[in-house]
Amino acid sequence: MKRKAQAVWRGPGATGAGTLTTGSGVLEDQPYSAKLRFEDEDGRAGTNPEELIAAAHAGCFAMALSFQLAGAGHTVEKLAVDADLTMEKEAGGWTIRSIHLDLLGSVPGISAEQFESLAQKAKAGCPVSRALAVDISLSARLQ
Repeated sequence: MKRKAQAVWRGPGATGAGTLTTGSGVLEDQPYSAKLRFEDEDGRAGTNPEELIAAAHAGCFAMALSFQLAGAGHTVEKLAVDADLTMEKEAGGWTIRSIHLDLLGSVPGISAEQFESLAQKAKAGCPVSRALAVDISLSARLQ
């Protein structure tokens, strides 16, 4: 399985701007820029890579947990996941330091202990959790 997305950037980092487009079309020429990334905290004017990582992580974790719960014989009524990503400026540049997943679930007939155990398994096994620590390859060429 492969998924694709495209970023197009024009201009210098601080004052330039770009667009993001996904293969599914969910994002199409969605604006992003340094200003939107670092100054526009409400995110109403566009998105940023960290917001997209947080959304991907929340969605992936919720889906992974629903599979864990189904495998244990439980039916999910609702899983609400907030992903809070923290990024800090360090000597080497901006770094994603952590992502906190805040889960609120409605799953009839499950104990709190089993829910916690399955949530921990889902956190460890969800592809986005694992992707945040994988090797990243790069092909670079000039036009």
